Amino acid sequence: MEKYLKRYIDWLTSDYIDEDTRAELKAIKDDENEIKTRFLSFMEFGTGGLRSKMCAGDGMMNIYTVAHATAGAAQAVLEAFPDARERGVIIGYDCRNNSARFARRCAEVMTAYGIKVYLFDELRPTPMLSFGVRHFGCAAGINITASHNPAVYNGYKFYWEDGAQPTFQIADKVSAFMQSTDIFSVPKPEDADESLITMVGRDFDELFISNVLSEGVYPDMIAKAADDLQVVYTPLCGCGYRIVPDVLHRVGVKNLFTVDAQMTPNGNFPGLPKPNPEYPAAFIEAIKVAEKVNSDIIIANDPDADRIGVMARDRSGEFKCVTGNQMGSLLLDYIFTALEEKGKMPEKPFAVKTIVTSEMATAICKKHNVELDNCLTGFKNIAEAVARHENTDHGAFLLGYEESYGYMKGSYSRDKDGVVAAMLICEMAAYYSLRGMTLIDAIDELYKKYGYYMEYSAEIYMEGLDGKDKIAAMMEKLRNMVPETLAGSRVVNVRDYLAQTSKNVLTGEVTGTGLASSNVMYYLAENGCVVVARPSGTEPKIKFYILANGKDYENASENARSCTNTLEDMLGLPHDSLKK
Repeated sequence: MEKYLKRYIDWLTSDYIDEDTRAELKAIKDDENEIKTRFLSFMEFGTGGLRSKMCAGDGMMNIYTVAHATAGAAQAVLEAFPDARERGVIIGYDCRNNSARFARRCAEVMTAYGIKVYLFDELRPTPMLSFGVRHFGCAAGINITASHNPAVYNGYKFYWEDGAQPTFQIADKVSAFMQSTDIFSVPKPEDADESLITMVGRDFDELFISNVLSEGVYPDMIAKAADDLQVVYTPLCGCGYRIVPDVLHRVGVKNLFTVDAQMTPNGNFPGLPKPNPEYPAAFIEAIKVAEKVNSDIIIANDPDADRIGVMARDRSGEFKCVTGNQMGSLLLDYIFTALEEKGKMPEKPFAVKTIVTSEMATAICKKHNVELDNCLTGFKNIAEAVARHENTDHGAFLLGYEESYGYMKGSYSRDKDGVVAAMLICEMAAYYSLRGMTLIDAIDELYKKYGYYMEYSAEIYMEGLDGKDKIAAMMEKLRNMVPETLAGSRVVNVRDYLAQTSKNVLTGEVTGTGLASSNVMYYLAENGCVVVARPSGTEPKIKFYILANGKDYENASENARSCTNTLEDMLGLPHDSLKK
């Protein structure tokens, strides 16, 4: 009998599962492909934790796999910290269906191992979980969320004692436990010790908000522009519904308009097939409100409020998306400029971005004499870079960000924070408003000052049983191929971050990348254009990043198209296959 069929029968005949789960499994008894999809393997517990569709099976998000992962997390924590039981673990959750139930199950498992638990009494933004780990001095944290994925998904984010997501070594320990332990051998709900659970309420919110407010750069700017500054906000039916408007009102936003249909948390995300502020479609309802109230700016958080997207009105009155790269560049330049204007630029300032994020950041940091760290994709790597500076007492952290709409300012949290980002974006909009400029105007000024940059990403989904093999084959193909040119400029450097090698194509010299091993290929041309490919860590897809530049907007756009065509040729795809 195939292993996946045996696992299906193990589940179906177990006394451990509830009757609803048993009925769900019986309903697929004649669909071997569905059984194989659900039971072929466990979900991989990576540095980002777990993420999958919600249904019964070893490879899916359900009450049993959540408990199994939590037992592994408990073992990792107890092994790492002799005082883990006293320090405890903090647990939070988002608006998704089953999130509160999964979080409660995590608390039951942790307390069964004698570990104290701080459990949020209602849904909270993800950055508050990271802050909670640091504030309470916890050994670890767990947040039940699938971020911006469609409604059928849920996920499990794991955090270590520093409030950042863990290293591969820690994640591998949890994964090894899951692979070696029967999923139905973990503690049952009745094994929980309720006396070890401390509920975390709204008094904690005030602590978080005070830290957010302390990160203002020009805190009086919003008040000066308050009469004219009109902001539309939507949490996309998620966790930002209460905290973000509270923060914006406190910093002086008088004219704050919300998208009422999206202000109530709802795990079904009605009208939002992709509750992701990276996509213009997520702003459809918000634009209607903005047109009605004549607002120039729309802010949207993703459902767990760690990411943020913005649309701003241009001179013609049309709303345009501000990309993650553009917003990062805007915030960098604004923060640096504001600090210089106030005479408060700290000594040895530094910022952090990922290797797939716009190279405009390099030009901005160079202009303002700010050190820029480049790290691998993922906020755990940004957090690690910040911690490294702090541990060596080297520099003052000003901003960390990545192209996928995540920003971090301050040290109270070690994850991207859509709450502080909302405040800073409003502050920056007020700053430019007082100068008669919109954020779109400000972007144009950046291009004039630092050069024209054009970035975009594309992705290929490879779902199904052979998806991982297809992704691996595509990466291997890229690994064995070096294009001669990108955008008409010769390729001068190729980095294989998995092998941790950086090759000078012109001389043949090979050095290290200086970063941890990761399945990423990076190609750099002499003109500064970059192409990057990497598999997603949480979804069955491979992502491609085009980072182009040029003498003007049209030239940068043409270079971006040319880089994309080259990548498509390398993959054997028709041109225009990788348009976003």
